Amino acid sequence: MKLSFALAAVAACTAGIAMAAPVAPADVEFSEYGDVATSLTGQPGDPANGVKIMANRGKGNCVACHAVSAMSDVPFHGEVGPTLDGVADRWNEAELRGLVANAKKTFEGTIMPAFYKNEGYIRPGNAYTGKAPTEALTPLLTAQEVEDVVAYLMTLKEQ
Repeated sequence: MKLSFALAAVAACTAGIAMAAPVAPADVEFSEYGDVATSLTGQPGDPANGVKIMANRGKGNCVACHAVSAMSDVPFHGEVGPTLDGVADRWNEAELRGLVANAKKTFEGTIMPAFYKNEGYIRPGNAYTGKAPTEALTPLLTAQEVEDVVAYLMTLKEQ
């Protein structure tokens, strides 16, 4: 009887975690230094998908500004931002999550896009039309995609 109750409790907790909704962009809690301590999804990130997002021109496209030696098969690495080699030795997971979600919370004047933001823009445009958007803006990355990028970044340690 006790074992059945314990298993039911574990199943209920697991189901609650799996069914938890992602944190909405406006509800992300940044510390005063810009880090985000809590996962945006409650689910672990997928480093393999993080690599794809970082290389995808329609998504993160991190390599457009950052060099990443481990992604040498992806062309056209940028030099605008710092190299991401060893980034997991310089920043912890919460700091990296904050930087990917909205780097302006850490570095006010940065040109790095806020990948998990959908409000507070000065002059948002509707794609490349030159007109104001007619619908609510969506973040560049989903909450899970942010977690996937962070999971990949956490693998980038000094050799």
